[in-house]
Amino acid sequence: MMIRFILVLLFGIFFSAEVFSQRVIYGTVKDINDNPLPGATVSVKELTSVGTVSDVDGRYELELPDNKTYTLKISFVGYYDVIKKTSNVDDAELNFRLEENSTMLEQVVVTGTRTPKLLKDVPIVTRVISEIDIKNVDAVNIGDLLQSELPGIEFTYSMNQQLSLNMSGFGGNSVLFLVDGERLAGETLDNVDYNRLNMDNVERIEIVKGAVSSLYGSNAIGGVVNIISKDSKEPWSVNVNGRYGSHNEQRYGGSVGFNQGRFNSMTNVQYTSIDAIDLSEGTDNEDVGDYSLIYGNSTLNIKERLVFTAIDDLKFTARAGYFFRERNSSESIKERYRSYSSGLKGNYSITDNDDMELSYSFDQYDKSDYLVPNDRDVRDYSNVQHTLRTLYNYSIADKHIITVGGDYMRDYLMSYQFEDNGSHVQHTADAFAQFDWNPHKRFNVITGLRFDYYSVSKLKHLSPKIGLMYKLNNFSLRGSYAGGFRAPTLKEMYMDFFMGNIFMIYGNPDLKAETSHNFSLSGEYMKGRHSFTVTGFYNLVDDRITTVWNMALAGQVYTNMSRLQVTGVEANATGRYPFGLSWRLSYAYTYEHIKKGEPLLSSTRPHAATARLAYDKTWKNYALSVALSGRYLSRLTTDVYTEMTSYEETVEQTYPGYTIWKLSVTQQLLNGIAISLAIDNIFNYRPDYYYSNSPTTTGTTFLMGLSMDVEQLCRKKQENNNI
Repeated sequence: MMIRFILVLLFGIFFSAEVFSQRVIYGTVKDINDNPLPGATVSVKELTSVGTVSDVDGRYELELPDNKTYTLKISFVGYYDVIKKTSNVDDAELNFRLEENSTMLEQVVVTGTRTPKLLKDVPIVTRVISEIDIKNVDAVNIGDLLQSELPGIEFTYSMNQQLSLNMSGFGGNSVLFLVDGERLAGETLDNVDYNRLNMDNVERIEIVKGAVSSLYGSNAIGGVVNIISKDSKEPWSVNVNGRYGSHNEQRYGGSVGFNQGRFNSMTNVQYTSIDAIDLSEGTDNEDVGDYSLIYGNSTLNIKERLVFTAIDDLKFTARAGYFFRERNSSESIKERYRSYSSGLKGNYSITDNDDMELSYSFDQYDKSDYLVPNDRDVRDYSNVQHTLRTLYNYSIADKHIITVGGDYMRDYLMSYQFEDNGSHVQHTADAFAQFDWNPHKRFNVITGLRFDYYSVSKLKHLSPKIGLMYKLNNFSLRGSYAGGFRAPTLKEMYMDFFMGNIFMIYGNPDLKAETSHNFSLSGEYMKGRHSFTVTGFYNLVDDRITTVWNMALAGQVYTNMSRLQVTGVEANATGRYPFGLSWRLSYAYTYEHIKKGEPLLSSTRPHAATARLAYDKTWKNYALSVALSGRYLSRLTTDVYTEMTSYEETVEQTYPGYTIWKLSVTQQLLNGIAISLAIDNIFNYRPDYYYSNSPTTTGTTFLMGLSMDVEQLCRKKQENNNI
């Protein structure tokens, strides 16, 4: 009897201790005006499985397993996160006040100034596509993403179904694409290989339209697109993902990251493939367009990024990458494209007022033809770039920044387009300086000047810029002038190629550099959860490089054309609301003025618009994201040449306008599993005739995807075992 009494007593004491050790935290979540915020997410950093949301009065109640100190985080759409720690047992009430953050203007960007600066404080108009935007669009590649997010951008097909870019009147050779600030080697029809730019492991994309040559040199006449990679933020992370869609489109990938001590690493692998698309399928018309079959292809992309913090003020970043793409252009030949890239960068904070960056970058891009019957892989193109860079920043009075730097690049090119598959080497060097002057919290001026030298053409060029910004309450006014230039490439100077066994194309060593004068004026208004931006721009481009027919040589020759003018206006409006709804509407008008008789015809659609409506909501163990995005491009009426060997005869051609909408739904389960479904072209648009700038769609398509964050699932399981 006594033993039974003791057991009951011990059980009661143990049970009481368990109950006593549990702890309830309660309180309210309000804004700075004392208004309740219903639906705010309350999470516990140390226990990801524990959380709740505030009720209609902004009240919350949270049960913790013991009396330890925990970190509570309050998140609410349109407001800054607030983090507080629980203190002692007697302090059960914990209230929160959240400050509004209706836009992304507090995000740090680097592309427009080469130094970290808040988006709201950058005097150069900069557009940012965030990680959340990338997930909402659920884009397969950079082309899908940019066309969905930015008006005035169109990716079209050129000869042999190679992708070409048109961004506000500028082609791919005038828009510089960067990955973490580094150039890409190789080109096809004046465009880089956009397939190299996969959207896995991307933190954000920064876009600066207009001339940015004062910072980035040649090719930055029309703008810069800088893709910023993510660092690993968790102690360890593993993600695996897969996607399947129409036309047997497949994408598989994964990433492994760790953040331990002084080391931070992220490794990413992605494989994609898609079958050939028969555009005549489902139609009775055999002549469906300028082309009727889209080649199938596959890609493999591997990237590694390792950051080592040697001491608190010295950090090294190493990277390496491999890319392979195979295109099934015929039964007997498969086109292959490869790239090998690597780099090492060191950042040293000398004092609190100055820092320095030194870097080396290597990029090699090769093309080859795999001859199926002979089992031979014949390389006929190789572009190899070695780049050295230095950058120094000095801060004056913690608000003015002087930036100086320089680059050296060795550019090697071997090409089937040169005589006897020959090769050429060019050395380029530059030096630049920039002064970021902030005399008043409302006024900012940024000036810059860059000197470039190209060895082969003996080209020397100065690129200036000046940008001003003035803030008044919720309004910001930006104005800028920038000079741009594009040096003639080795291909344009030394090409000697029999084009399609029809005519020759000859290079011209005497080419001048393209130059431009870019003027822009922008007004931005922000109030509460809304922002509105209007930007007008005017470009004067001299000596644009193109090809003309030469009667004496019976072929085309690269030459400089007379002045080209590009003008336009862009407008953007956004809104974000506490209950999870957000929207964005953008419009662009572009006009290309080309003198009659010039060997260049407009291919820029005058009107373009993009729109997105999204809803994001997070509960305890479930999150839902729904996004409807669409793009509209107006019809284009222009002249086209009647024959390839003469620019005398043209005929008027109208390319129809179109609009395409996409619906994406993503469900987040258990904080580690994401299931996505996308319906593209939901209104089943299909061109009557497929031109090179028609969307290559056969109607509505479907995509399904699955992503798993293994470390979150393991962490949740461990926490459940501990509770």
